Amino acid sequence: MRRCWRCEADGVSCPREASRSTIIPPVAEDESRRSSDRDFQERRSYEPRLALRRVQSAVLALVIITAVGVFGYMVFEGWSFTDALYMTVITLTTVGYREVRVLDASGQLWTMLLLITGVGTLFYAAVSSVELVVEGTVRGYFERRRVKAAIGRLDGHYVLCGYGRVGRQVAREFAADDVPFVIVEHDQDVLEECLAEGYLALLGEASDDEVLEEAGILRAGGLIAAVDTDADNVFVVLSARKLNPKLHIVARASSEESAAKLEMAGADRTLSPYAVGGRRLASLATQPLVVDFLDIVTRGEKGIEFRLEEFSVPEDSTIAERTIGELEIGERTGAIVLAFRTPEGNFDTTLSADDRLHAGDTLIVLGSRGQIERLEQLMRGEEVGAVRELPPQPTTPYSLGR
Repeated sequence: MRRCWRCEADGVSCPREASRSTIIPPVAEDESRRSSDRDFQERRSYEPRLALRRVQSAVLALVIITAVGVFGYMVFEGWSFTDALYMTVITLTTVGYREVRVLDASGQLWTMLLLITGVGTLFYAAVSSVELVVEGTVRGYFERRRVKAAIGRLDGHYVLCGYGRVGRQVAREFAADDVPFVIVEHDQDVLEECLAEGYLALLGEASDDEVLEEAGILRAGGLIAAVDTDADNVFVVLSARKLNPKLHIVARASSEESAAKLEMAGADRTLSPYAVGGRRLASLATQPLVVDFLDIVTRGEKGIEFRLEEFSVPEDSTIAERTIGELEIGERTGAIVLAFRTPEGNFDTTLSADDRLHAGDTLIVLGSRGQIERLEQLMRGEEVGAVRELPPQPTTPYSLGR
């Protein structure tokens, strides 16, 4: 099984079936991506606030018309404030009561003006109120049903707990890599933002067992604990580990002490945005080209085809118990094997053609989309011939079988 770090910048997505995930959040966000996200949100979102603003505007207009109507009756007819207010109200509501007093010509004209402007405004306010209540309720009901049905069809997905600054970036990375995920968020306004972005999201506390089960944690492949505080993340990790002991859990930590507690609670990996940001800033200052290259192979860049991927060797794989030299990965696929990790967690970066692959090993491979597809075929046991024309490859021990 494999997981693609990032598809090429041509926008073509690829399936991924990994059971474990590593997240490298960038420090700086791409401005064009943020702009496109905002445009997408404006096109797709339903905002109940728009209907609410219409109701507020109509009510304000009614208040103004009522005040002007009272003022008009007091000036043109010389009525008291109470009589003028009563006449204005029964005129705007069209209840059909008789006039307080006999109206002269100016009073009749004023009453007709109130009917034309006020009654229309009143009906507009009533229709907007009904729209706010009915449409918002109906839409919310069907939206919740749609989200629950979509979550019910997911398998091997990721549960993202929290949609703050870190959670937003994780969601963008998942969406760009076409990784299925569900967001659990306790804030209603933030939940509406998630749904407007087109994400699957649930309202509730991420540490609540029922909410996690509704998010499909029993079928999930991993969980990201990225809520606001370390204490909340600890509870999220404890709940998730209890519900699914085999779940791969990555948690956000603010300090090394919190990271240790999260690992004790059951997190497989912890990450501090501050530590990652600091290391990246230092690398950008001292090794900017290295950072640029890693961004290209892990996150993609326009015009660059190379991708960095990981492949797990399953038990029934035809490449298990064979040497890299026997597989001739370089000659048959064109991909470059950078390293592999054993089931015990040991990395080997000084590969040779005599190294033997075992079930459970994980290969770290660099190559273009076509080369990766050929490697997939090789791992499935399909016949793969030698590559006719290979692009220039670096002369390193990693270009094995060449």
